[in-house]
Amino acid sequence: MSVTTHAAPARGMNALGGLSTHIIKVLQNNGADMAQLGVPPQPEPEDGLWEDVAVPQARARRNSWRNSVIDASYDEYLRFRFGDLDANQKPNTLRNWLDSLVEGKRSGVRPATLNMIIPGNIGSGKTTAALALGGEASERGMWTLLVKHSKYLTWLQPDSAPHNLTKHQVRHRFATCDLLILDEFCGDMDQIATPFVKKETVDLIDARISSGRPTAYTTNVRSRSQPGGGLGVVDILGERLLSRLESSAHLAKIVGPDRRKPAQPLDW
Repeated sequence: MSVTTHAAPARGMNALGGLSTHIIKVLQNNGADMAQLGVPPQPEPEDGLWEDVAVPQARARRNSWRNSVIDASYDEYLRFRFGDLDANQKPNTLRNWLDSLVEGKRSGVRPATLNMIIPGNIGSGKTTAALALGGEASERGMWTLLVKHSKYLTWLQPDSAPHNLTKHQVRHRFATCDLLILDEFCGDMDQIATPFVKKETVDLIDARISSGRPTAYTTNVRSRSQPGGGLGVVDILGERLLSRLESSAHLAKIVGPDRRKPAQPLDW
């Protein structure tokens, strides 16, 4: 007596006709029906975020801001918001500018004022104001990063960037974030910039201006040299860059005494 056998299908292989209607529909939609798998739906975006920002994205952007502040060794500034500033630190000016940036991001319109220059003497509170701006922007869904000008240039040197970032990654992240706070612009530069410093600085600023991405600058360096006051930005980086920077900028000058100066002089 002969026995007829049918070869079993290879492991993992099934005829298309054996697929359920539901699976075929999911495949056609190029996705998975998470509800059918028992995965709860994602919560709605948090208050203040535009509609296309999912909660995980918002949290990632807040973490990016926090990490950039920590990389700058400014951990103690993370708590500051506009409500912590005094009138000398221009909270209303910064708040209005941020409102225009958020609205521009939401509507896809280039902000009328692309750059905010925050000059002031050492200890006047300009970094606190800038960090308050960054914290508020991050909470409103903008991908905001902080970096000191000198540290940005250092990170472009081989094996100098944190988190094993390459030179290309350093350039890309600070050129493409929604809002960049470039702290201590031209700080500690008491001579004309080297070709490397000038090129990398101009490339960063040009990239952000050309793409319509806003930048806030803090600095204690004057735009132009003053008698007995050292070099200005124009002397260090050139007239072309200063003209490009000032053409779409608002000035929020912070005045006041050195907040870090001790109440009583130290005798030592």
